[in-house]
Amino acid sequence: LSPEARDALQKIDREGYDVARWLADRGIAAFVLKYRLARDTANTAAGKPQPYKIDNEPRADALRAVRLIRSRAAEWGVNPDRVGIMGFSAGGFSALAAAIHTDAGKADATDPVERQSSRASFQALIYAELPRGDYELPKDTPPAFLAVAFDDTPKAAPLTNYLLKLKAANIPSELHVYTHGGHGFGVRTDRPNLPISGWPVRFQEWLGDMGMLKK
Repeated sequence: LSPEARDALQKIDREGYDVARWLADRGIAAFVLKYRLARDTANTAAGKPQPYKIDNEPRADALRAVRLIRSRAAEWGVNPDRVGIMGFSAGGFSALAAAIHTDAGKADATDPVERQSSRASFQALIYAELPRGDYELPKDTPPAFLAVAFDDTPKAAPLTNYLLKLKAANIPSELHVYTHGGHGFGVRTDRPNLPISGWPVRFQEWLGDMGMLKK
């Protein structure tokens, strides 16, 4: 495998399957989305144009995933009113884009999946890469859980500013900034003595506080 491919596999474990298993072990259904990458150097030859754009396909894949889960909620035993979206690092960019660009679905769509709402019930952005410049938050922006390390310099300030934007829009939100942890800590950590290793528990508590874990 190329270095890029190995890195992608490590990330989908650390920021995907490991997180899903942690949640599933606590009775919270979780799904891992493998979306189309805007910078896919593992599958696109050097010098060739990238086939996807960061503002298009990754967001479309995230929105489609929310609709798909809702369309099969009865089959999979999940509550269609409690379908949230979580993203890490670059995946956080796609999660945020999906959270603030939604629609109620098309009732007359031939595809039953497209009849479902794409609005996430909540968003969780963990050391997320956020859009540059200003952007508007719609009134129905879902509640947000945010976590980042203070020493993750490129991500700490933007996520803090995003909390202020959410507060100004009166969107229920929670931000955890941990002194140490760096970038890419995922749900695992080789330093379990650090407080940042407890962020998944804080997330579970937040879900409970938001009424997402009620039977």
